[in-house]
Amino acid sequence: MLDIQNEFGGSNPISLSEYYGAAAGVPASGTISINDFRGKSNVVYTSATGGTVTTSGDFKVHTFTSSGSFSISTIGDDASVEYLVVAGGGGGGGGGYYYAMGGGGGAGGMRTGSVNASQTVYSVFVGGGAGGGTGIAGLGGNGGSSSALGISSSGGGGGGAYNASASSGGSGGGGGCNSRWGNSGLSGQGNGGGSGTIYYAPTAGGGGGGKNGSGGSTADVDGYGGAGGAAGTSSITGASVSYAGGGGGGGSYAGGSGGGSGGGNGGAGDSGGYAGTANKGTGGGGSAGINVSNLTGGTGGSGVVILRYRYQG
Repeated sequence: MLDIQNEFGGSNPISLSEYYGAAAGVPASGTISINDFRGKSNVVYTSATGGTVTTSGDFKVHTFTSSGSFSISTIGDDASVEYLVVAGGGGGGGGGYYYAMGGGGGAGGMRTGSVNASQTVYSVFVGGGAGGGTGIAGLGGNGGSSSALGISSSGGGGGGAYNASASSGGSGGGGGCNSRWGNSGLSGQGNGGGSGTIYYAPTAGGGGGGKNGSGGSTADVDGYGGAGGAAGTSSITGASVSYAGGGGGGGSYAGGSGGGSGGGNGGAGDSGGYAGTANKGTGGGGSAGINVSNLTGGTGGSGVVILRYRYQG
């Protein structure tokens, strides 16, 4: 009993029932004997600092909404660290007089998985959302990349405009009217943007791509903006949360809806595009424009990095 107490702790008087589940192979309930402890040692758990720390059951969750450091002071017997790395979303394309509709910004690339970490300090980078373009040649900007633990996600592609082609990215931007074609996303991170209309009123822009779906395309002559691509989901925090939805395209009659994680809606009539939700990697909405010049697409949402590991149990 003294050897068991020295290895697993506990104060006198002690009993074997105090050590249920103390190590792999030791019963968690019912009959327990000294023989169950032969060759067993105390479990070491990972300990780390950085970001905003919460718990979910037997796991600690570190959330980074801006760049920082993830410092592992102790690496556990289970060295696995789960990750969610979402880049910043692309900005929506600009719009203006006469029926020059912008495409939605593509969502930031989204990657999930796990790595075996080491006892060291890891740099964490969180990509910013890009600004929207202004006017009929206003290409939306590309979002910033996010990275941690050697995993990197690329920023979302900017939405196109009347005189500017959409950009590729983690997910691709949607095409504006006239320039039309959406651009591509990266495999494993996102999807391509949708196409806009030909330039013949009424017009509309295509939706930006999202993690789980391409941006919506419009008919050849259509005043309804394409919807942003569907968002991805992750339960790394302990609850299912959506990230990386595309921005909706601008439309003469109605702007396209943003992807489900808070992608920006497209503008309608003489309205600019709407911003994506911060720290979700969402695309900004494309601008509309019928009688007003130099309207601006919505800003893409910034990215996020979330890391999780077992700290007890």
